Amino acid sequence: WGATAEKALLRVLTLLISFTEDPSSHSMRFFRTGVSDPSEGLPPFTVVGYLDDQPFLYYDWRTRKDQPKCSWIRKVEKDDPDYWERNTQISWNTEQVFKVRLVNVPKYYNQTASLAGLHTWQEMYGCELRADGSTVALDEYAYDGKTYLSFDKETLTWTAADAAAQVTKRKLEAEPAIAQRNKAYLEGFCVETLQRLVGYAEGALQRKEPPVVKVTHEQGRDGTETLTCRAFGFYPKEIDIVWTKDGEVWLQDTFSGVVAPNSDGTYHAWASVRLDPQDRDRYRCRVGHDSLLGPLGFAWEEPDGERRVGAGASPRGAAWGAVPFPPTGRPPVSRPQAAWHTPPPPGVFRVQSAFSGFSTL
Repeated sequence: WGATAEKALLRVLTLLISFTEDPSSHSMRFFRTGVSDPSEGLPPFTVVGYLDDQPFLYYDWRTRKDQPKCSWIRKVEKDDPDYWERNTQISWNTEQVFKVRLVNVPKYYNQTASLAGLHTWQEMYGCELRADGSTVALDEYAYDGKTYLSFDKETLTWTAADAAAQVTKRKLEAEPAIAQRNKAYLEGFCVETLQRLVGYAEGALQRKEPPVVKVTHEQGRDGTETLTCRAFGFYPKEIDIVWTKDGEVWLQDTFSGVVAPNSDGTYHAWASVRLDPQDRDRYRCRVGHDSLLGPLGFAWEEPDGERRVGAGASPRGAAWGAVPFPPTGRPPVSRPQAAWHTPPPPGVFRVQSAFSGFSTL
């Protein structure tokens, strides 16, 4: 795919794992991505809608239709029979706009000679409703995986990331109605839609999926070895994975990765420790998650160290090679940020907005 596509993908993943710290807040966000050269093996245009960290809608570029990404979103059809047809039209219109942007924006960077290369244009927009009743809005554009332009609904201004983006900023500011329309959507209909979706998805957002835990072993050239503890397929996102030595949390020579999303709406995470092979039996991977009665400990076992951990597994943990730990403090809680566009006619329930941007940007 090349560096451009990797940057675009990294941007989406980074935004997906950037959540707020209040578990009682909720957000609705949409990610739109267009590519200039689909021959690279990438879809020419994609849209994915998220409620909190769960995908509920996507645009199938092959059929040119919006499709459900989860079961609960089907409930919306009872209240709004035209939901999928209307949002499909919005996505299709946006796809055409993105094609024009991928012609115009490279020119602002004097990239005319490289128009045949791969470029990406992305948008993330949405809103967040916090426990105290306050709201947060977000509307950002990115070019080739880097921030290009962002909208501030409080000041009704656009922030350009560089000189090229200033061209787009000037065009937007020449039409003040655009900013007013964005503000009205972000503060009004976006939040109303978010509240409705939370009602539809309440059970799904409260579900708990236990992790599959696997400890692997790698021998180092210097005589040390590295044990890596991986947790797969868990939900919600918050998880505590640490290494202990003789029952105490061990931080020396330890490494860990961010909690990252899977395509099915669950998460995966890992933590590793470098140690002297003679001390291997003194180390345990401790995993704490809301789906468990309490933290469990895992040691490396041959030939494979995979263990399915389930709610209520603590009493049986030792039989599975997992050692229950005493209760510990809960891991930090984190949650998503937000998303955006134009209010629909009264009485019509619409998640995406009819506003698909300006082809002259």
